[in-house]
Amino acid sequence: MEYTLKRKLDTFLLEWKANPDRLPLIIKGARQVGKTSSITHFAKNYRSFIPINFIEDPQYKTIFEKGFRPENVIKEMSLLNPDWEFIPHDTLILFDEMQECPDCTTSLKFFKLDGRYDVICSGSLLGVHYKKISSVSVGYKEDVEMHSLDFEEFLWAKGYHQEQIDSIFEHMKNLEPFSTTEFNVWLENFREYMVVGGMPAIVDKFVSQNNYSGVLNAQKKILKDYEDDITKYAEGLDKGKIKNIYNHIPVFLAKENKKFQISKVAAGARNREYVGTVDWLNDAGIINQCFCLDQPELPLKGNYKPNDYKIYFRDTGLLIASLDDEAQRDLRANKNFNTYKGAVYENIIADVFVKEGYNLYYFKNDKPPLEMDFFVRTADSLVPVEVKAADNATISLNNLIKKDSYADIKFGIKLANKNIGFNGVFYTFPYFCAFLLKRWLAEAKV
Repeated sequence: MEYTLKRKLDTFLLEWKANPDRLPLIIKGARQVGKTSSITHFAKNYRSFIPINFIEDPQYKTIFEKGFRPENVIKEMSLLNPDWEFIPHDTLILFDEMQECPDCTTSLKFFKLDGRYDVICSGSLLGVHYKKISSVSVGYKEDVEMHSLDFEEFLWAKGYHQEQIDSIFEHMKNLEPFSTTEFNVWLENFREYMVVGGMPAIVDKFVSQNNYSGVLNAQKKILKDYEDDITKYAEGLDKGKIKNIYNHIPVFLAKENKKFQISKVAAGARNREYVGTVDWLNDAGIINQCFCLDQPELPLKGNYKPNDYKIYFRDTGLLIASLDDEAQRDLRANKNFNTYKGAVYENIIADVFVKEGYNLYYFKNDKPPLEMDFFVRTADSLVPVEVKAADNATISLNNLIKKDSYADIKFGIKLANKNIGFNGVFYTFPYFCAFLLKRWLAEAKV
């Protein structure tokens, strides 16, 4: 596929190249999020590009046998491909699918000290293997995580200009409601993003065709590829149990209580039998975990229950593709996202928040009954975020803000299919504003 999509990583890479003290990069992320395409596009800024893919060309795994110093590695590479040209200070070397050859990370220290060549490592399942390699070349590498397209990148793909996208933020900053046209256009784009998801090949197909033809089949192929990855890479774990959890994610999200419960995976299943399985899916970039807070208060780190969590698909388009045929047809044809217990809306907000750099937390208490979907924070306060699939009561949000017992909470946010508003207690924003919440919290005087 010809590179056509503008990605935020493009700007990051250009800024990285402009830094004279740049470190070798390790770019990790789930499969098919666009890592290799972005790096290859960026490589046009060099006179020479040396791409090595350790899956497609396994013979290159031997290039480190005589040591990790650049002169040794380059000599071995040149023997395997004499056409490659290594131009000092104008060559980019890509070690792709590095999970197949973790040894390549050891060479990063030596490439940095040598200083003549830029090196980027990339891989699809680095999270799974990263415990083995994270201590290698410490201080001589920079780690970057790439996700599928966020909503802003999706709008770029649709042809919207930055000034138009920035106008969304101006409405939020000024608490100015959108016009009917603005609201309907941005909402329709957000609904498209929910169905299509952010996988680059699928977004490119959707935008170029301007319809959903072939989108579902492409999504189902990625879901199958993820299953194949479990079979291939889940070392030391019961692959059947990982697949069982993976296939049950829509089942958990369909429940009123979306909490992950091992008893719902298989009859008689026990937590100790599934140790490490959810972690594997998270490390592989397939799911997002949202942990239940002990108490709705700061600090967030350490204030959560590690065994009490919800599971969301990283990509909401893949969640929809994994549903039963009837639910899919309803969502695609009728845009009836209020069905499925609000799971689709929760999933997309979880995805948006993770792409904004947030960790995911929720809160649930039975006595007194209190439940909140997500929490974010400012420098000095905790901000509850309620995700409303329908415009019904916001009892928990009001209680969290108004009760003196929750001192860290000064205001809240409700995300719904409603226009911008503030009632003196919480701010209401349309769903399509969620990708700007972090910026709004930083810049708005709230």
